[in-house]
Formats: sequence, C-alpha cells, structure tokens
Amino acid sequence: MKQIRILVVEDQAVVRDGIVAILALQPDVVVVGQAEDGVQAVEMVKETEPDVILLDLVMPRQDGIATIPKILEIQPDARILVLTSFADSERVFMAIKAGATGYLLKDDTRAQLMQAIYDVSKGQASLHPSIAMKVIHEINHPAELMYTADPLTPRELETLRLIARGLSNSEIAAELYVHERTIAKYVSRILEKLHLANRTQAALYALDKGLTAPKKK
Repeated sequence: MKQIRILVVEDQAVVRDGIVAILALQPDVVVVGQAEDGVQAVEMVKETEPDVILLDLVMPRQDGIATIPKILEIQPDARILVLTSFADSERVFMAIKAGATGYLLKDDTRAQLMQAIYDVSKGQASLHPSIAMKVIHEINHPAELMYTADPLTPRELETLRLIARGLSNSEIAAELYVHERTIAKYVSRILEKLHLANRTQAALYALDKGLTAPKKK
C-alpha cells in the first residue's frame, strides 16, 4: 500500500506535535517533514517532495498565502490543504486563488482531517461545510466591482492589498506600524470609496484588479 507523504507546516509547536501524533496512528500516511514557517516549508518541499502539504496560514517570516504559490512553483502537482483557525471569507478566497486544494478548520475532527487528506491527495477539492457555504454565497452574490472617482491614498491601497492577503486589522496594523484604530478608519474609507459592503468584497475587488502583489520598495 502506497503511503501518502505529508509535510506539516505549523508555527505552534504544540499544535504541530498534535497533528503529527494523529498522523502517526494512520498506516497509510507518513510525515516526511515538519516546518514552522513558510520559508522553511518551501525548503522542506524541495527536500521531501510531499504528496500533501498541511499548511497553516498565519506564520512568522512568510505566511501561508504567500507560501502556496512558491510551493507550487517547485512542485506543481503538490496538493495543499490549508489547516487554520480562520474561517473568514477573504482568507478562504486568497488561499483558493493562490492554489490550495482544500481548506479545513483546526477545530474539525480527526476523521474530517483524514478524509480531507485522502480527498486532497486524489486531487479532489475539500472544503469545510461552513467554508463551502461562504464560497457558494459569494459566487451567487458577487460584489459589483467598480473604479472609484475618489482614488485611494497610498496607505489605503496598501491596506487593501493586505486585506486581500487575509490579514486582520491587528495584523495589518503591525505590518504598517500604526494603531489598529487607524487601520479600522482606512478600511471604512476603502469600503466607502469603492462602494463595497464588507471586507470580503474588498478582497475580491483587489483580486479582480490585480492589487494583491506585494508593494515594491
């Protein structure tokens, strides 16, 4: 029986150890490597050539969203299963847009985790039911994307890029070295200027307009 080769990418050691312990009980899977951030994950993919990468989204040095395309550049047929605590829509869409095959929440059951691994290893999409409903809702109720007569300021534009990467207000504040309340004001102005209803629509707007690339220095 061919075992599914798995790379576990998770920055929290306790969580990572727990995942590895669960997988160690399965005779048809084998953990070929562990990584604690996106940079290390890319190197481990080169070394281990896993079938499935279990990938956290929020990690130091390089987050999951930025890591997904880098992994696929090295190993185009790799199956990436996002395993995260975040169910907000913008992170889901960014992960799927980047190339993730599945999206699972950390509070799912062991059986759900294993089924997702089996599905993803076969090239089948695997989405947590609540995540699937978010995707269906956004497909059925797409945002009306339009340009604004009141252009975004450089700070607002950078905030929009980070929203599209799935970052929360507190994470954006840390990235831009400003207070979280300042980011909340930026977000409100972005939604008002672009005539959008929420952060998910803002993320989709950024994707549609190609605004997700990192700001050039």
